Amino acid sequence: MIDKTIYIKAFTLVCLLFSLTVCSQGNTSDSKNHEKLKTTQFYNLRGANAIDLAVGSSVLNGDFADPMFEAFGHFGYKRYIFPYLNINLSFNKFNLANKDVFNEGFMSFDLNLESVIFPHKKFTPFIFIGGGYNASNYFKQTATKAQVGFGIEYIVANGFGVKLYSDYNAVFSDELDGLVYGDSDDTYWRAGLGVNFYFGGKNRKSKALKGKDTIISTNPIIDNKNKP
Repeated sequence: MIDKTIYIKAFTLVCLLFSLTVCSQGNTSDSKNHEKLKTTQFYNLRGANAIDLAVGSSVLNGDFADPMFEAFGHFGYKRYIFPYLNINLSFNKFNLANKDVFNEGFMSFDLNLESVIFPHKKFTPFIFIGGGYNASNYFKQTATKAQVGFGIEYIVANGFGVKLYSDYNAVFSDELDGLVYGDSDDTYWRAGLGVNFYFGGKNRKSKALKGKDTIISTNPIIDNKNKP
């Protein structure tokens, strides 16, 4: 069984990477115009909102031996606070199983903060962390949980991206597989291949373009100070 210290270390790593990402963006910007240019590029490639779909596999780390890879499906919505950060809500349907012992359908409702490392480029890694609500079919068994994950995305065409990602889910219960054993709660992994459909953001893009300095405004031909 995976110890909860793994989740704590992963949480610390995500927080550190997110802090470094935010700091690096503030320190490496060549100019105000350059940053606005990157913002408009983000809205050319992506958008203020996204609908994301994914399918993949899930595997349980519980009290029984011989866990099996089972089907996993994902549907979600993302809202970008700014290009480097979005908040997203998703519904996930999946199975967890151990060979000849346990096989059960589950669902989860997840809320995450996601950091996109290079939002103005076609290819980018991303990391996310959040919490959720886990339930078996017909809500016979429920529990809260926390999750952390990472992935990569590639923009195939403007407004359409393909992604590959994985997340680690720590359920705050040891009853996920129906057996209470040991000191650690049950956990599971999920991995998915999916798509992002981006839309919106025209107003934000327009504001960024309006705020962009021009050559004339930054290098006036006439020196206003010497005007009569």
